[in-house]
Formats: sequence, C-alpha cells, structure tokens
Amino acid sequence: MAVVPYKEKETTKKEQVAEMFNNISHRYDFLNHFLSLGIDILWRKKAIKLLKPDQPKQILDIATGTGDFAIEALALNPDRIVGVDISSGMLEMGKQKMKRKKVDHIIDMQMGDSEKLLFEDNTFDATIVAFGVRNFENLKQGLSDMHRVLRPGGKAVIIEFSRPRSFPMKQLYSFYFKSILPIIGKLISKDQSAYTYLPESVDAFPDGQNFLDILSAVGYKKTECRPLTFGIASIYIGQK
Repeated sequence: MAVVPYKEKETTKKEQVAEMFNNISHRYDFLNHFLSLGIDILWRKKAIKLLKPDQPKQILDIATGTGDFAIEALALNPDRIVGVDISSGMLEMGKQKMKRKKVDHIIDMQMGDSEKLLFEDNTFDATIVAFGVRNFENLKQGLSDMHRVLRPGGKAVIIEFSRPRSFPMKQLYSFYFKSILPIIGKLISKDQSAYTYLPESVDAFPDGQNFLDILSAVGYKKTECRPLTFGIASIYIGQK
C-alpha cells in the first residue's frame, strides 16, 4: 500500500504529494536547511561534483521543488537546466528565486510529472533528483521515463534519504526523524502530515542495494551507491 501524506483522503499519492508541497512551499527552503542542519547543501554539492567529468550541457532536475539542486548544477556550466515539479506552489517559489539570482535565462522551471516527462527521447546529458524519488507514485515508471529522456551515455544522479544501519546513528536517526522532526515541521509549516509523511516515506523506500536493483531493472548501467553522513542519505548513480 502506498505511503501518503493525508491518510483520510481518497486522492492518489501524486495528488496528495502535490497538495502537501503546495501547503509547505512558503517554508520549505527554511525547513529543509534547518531540519538537516544545513547538511543537505553539502550533499547537493557532492552529488553535482560527480557529474563534473561528464560536463553535461543539458540537465533535467526532476522534483525540482524550489530549484536548489538546479542552482547547484550551475557549477557544471551547462547551457540549460530544466526543473520540473508537480507542485505549482513550489515552482512559483522557485521561479521567484531564479529571478532574484538572475539565472532564469538558464534555469527553466516547468510543471512536469516524472512518470510522463514531456521531452523527446535522448534529450538530456544528465538527470538529477534530490529527495524526490521516494515521492514518485510509481517508482519504476518514474525512473524508466528519466532513463528514456537521457541520451546514450548520460547519467542519472539521485540523492535520497536512507536508513542508517549501525549503532548509535540508527537509534539517533530514528528518534530525530520520528519524534523531533514532525513537531518542528508542524510548528513552522503548519502542516503536521507533511513531516509525519517524511519518516514514513523513508521507511517504505527501497534504499541501498534494493534501489540499485530497481535502477538496473529499468535499464541503467554502472550503478553505484555512495552513502552520506553515516548512511543518513545516499547518492545513487546510473548510466544509460
């Protein structure tokens, strides 16, 4: 059964995820950096560095949110970055951010669904996703469509939360994620469901080798997983 933010509602996971992000979009950036103690910024930088040898010119950022990962990807000096998301609220915040930073001529923010990307086959040199794949309604379909729009030899780089396996990080992580984070998230965002959904969605996500197996099953080659910060998150890489 799919993990959803609003269990009392009959709508699909996709609709609920869009609604949730619309609800928290005004506080999302602050909460992201605050709740991760800013480590999420370092994780994004590390992930982008992995693409440096490839020098991708056309990059697609899926589940872009307010565009933080897309902005980080500017370090690769691409010609164009397209950020897609299903939440209009997050995209609006992202568009304002791009204008403020004067990068809206390179980063194009668009409504878009990871499972039905509106791009031709073999369009992008790289696809990137930060903390978005566990929100896909159909994980295999989303990863498969990302693969479709990659050019041959292109790379997908994905950051996602994972579950630490060793003491004491496993216990600390579980306590923070399940007890502290929902309280702070509710206080600041006024949406309790969003921050109880987060630990539930991480628990349900097939991390580590299980995720690499799914990447391989939908066609990615040379897959690898690089754990970050005691296994709190991981960077996954796959090539077309």
